[in-house]
Amino acid sequence: MAETKTDGMEERVRPGELSLFLSSSPHIVSPVTTARLMGNMLLALAPVTVYGVILFGLPALLTVIVSTVSAVAAESLFRIITGKKVRAADLSAGVTGLLLALVLPPSTPFWITALGAVFAVVAAKEFFGGLGANVFNPALAGRAFLLMSFPVALTAWHRPATGFVLRLPGSLGAPVDGISGVTPLGITSGESAAGVGKAFFASGLSSSADYLSTIRTLFTGNHAGSIGETSALLILAGMIFLLIKKTIDWRAPLSMIAASFITAFAVGLDPLFSVLSGGLLFGAVFMTTDYVTSPLAARGKWIFGAGAGIIVILIRKWGSYPEGVTYGILIMNAFVPFLNRLLPRKYGFTPKKKASSRRREPGGGTAK
Repeated sequence: MAETKTDGMEERVRPGELSLFLSSSPHIVSPVTTARLMGNMLLALAPVTVYGVILFGLPALLTVIVSTVSAVAAESLFRIITGKKVRAADLSAGVTGLLLALVLPPSTPFWITALGAVFAVVAAKEFFGGLGANVFNPALAGRAFLLMSFPVALTAWHRPATGFVLRLPGSLGAPVDGISGVTPLGITSGESAAGVGKAFFASGLSSSADYLSTIRTLFTGNHAGSIGETSALLILAGMIFLLIKKTIDWRAPLSMIAASFITAFAVGLDPLFSVLSGGLLFGAVFMTTDYVTSPLAARGKWIFGAGAGIIVILIRKWGSYPEGVTYGILIMNAFVPFLNRLLPRKYGFTPKKKASSRRREPGGGTAK
């Protein structure tokens, strides 16, 4: 028999016998729940969602509904089949479905949208163990799956409708010829900043040919693109709201935007246009801040965002597809476990004891 002492308690353990010692930890209890965090995310996404519906009409609204309902239904059905508790009330599946819808073209066929939502919540999340166990951002994984499977449908862009109109998918207006990816990006290759503005507005999306008007239009969002990615102003407003509510951390978004700006300048692209166009801002604010698929440590968040921003610009510059936000963030998702090991987050620390300035005399006294 051997005696083992742990936490002031003695237990007798026979040789070769396996033993398990449990002790309490200083857990931190917080009133913030998953449902509350997801609710804040839905509120932050509301302005870009409403604007997208106004900009593209009924097809955008139906895309949002189909994606969100399909995500919630698929997750619930999968958990019922596998004997797990249905957790639709935590709103996580709803957020995934909404995020997926907002990064899709408004003319995406409904069955393709539903398929992407099912893949996002089942293959990219539940197959990994459910909420908190997934490696890749579910919404971006769903979009990447659709982009590889149905590239034509995922790169079919239409001019914005005028106001809220009751049009079915495929009747949004004339397609923007020769433009793939997120619309403004498809015409930027090899052009100067001024040329970008002229080419962009020559596509029929606006009557102005001035570069400053181009930037202003990109900032407000009155141009073709994915449902929720057009308005930089509303995306930044959502970011401010989430920061005030302490729902997201600012480091990854800021580092992604800064790295994209610097890299674009370094490779000869217009930095401001690169940041405001496409889904860069949307990805930085709503995708890099995902709790599960982003690093825990502050330094890890800086590296994560910077890496995503650099990859986005490199894909835009030399890739065959003008947009790279989806793959930039997904690639960095794969590095998150490594970053968490390399740069672990410290949840507590033991203060170092100061060295005593007194020395003990042989007789028991002390002397300086």
